[in-house]
Amino acid sequence: MILFDARRVKAYEYLKQLCEACGKSEEFTEGLWMEMIADEGLMGEFMYYLDNHSLFGQLECKGYTLNDLYFYNMRQFEMTQDIGKNYSDCDKEALVLDTFMDMAGMLKDPDRYIKKLSEGLGMDLMM
Repeated sequence: MILFDARRVKAYEYLKQLCEACGKSEEFTEGLWMEMIADEGLMGEFMYYLDNHSLFGQLECKGYTLNDLYFYNMRQFEMTQDIGKNYSDCDKEALVLDTFMDMAGMLKDPDRYIKKLSEGLGMDLMM
């Protein structure tokens, strides 16, 4: 008997559509999919995103969740675009995809990502 997980097929199709809409390369799409297949926690987070269009944040690596990485990516975007707190120009779907890829990388090499996260965002954002 062969078990077929239709939910994964749906997730893969959604990922392809989302990546295409965000201008992500096929290499990025396939790379992220392979990361999700390799890690059930990451796949579960993506399934949650698929259903709720928000990050669940249950998967943790060294105390950091997808929500932490998303917030970091949002702040990085703000700094590079020099837009302050104007979120309207930001492609939040692309940031979500980058966040999933970052978590996949963090699960493999946490120290590299922790260093990046702990270095801060720049003097202009310090209070």
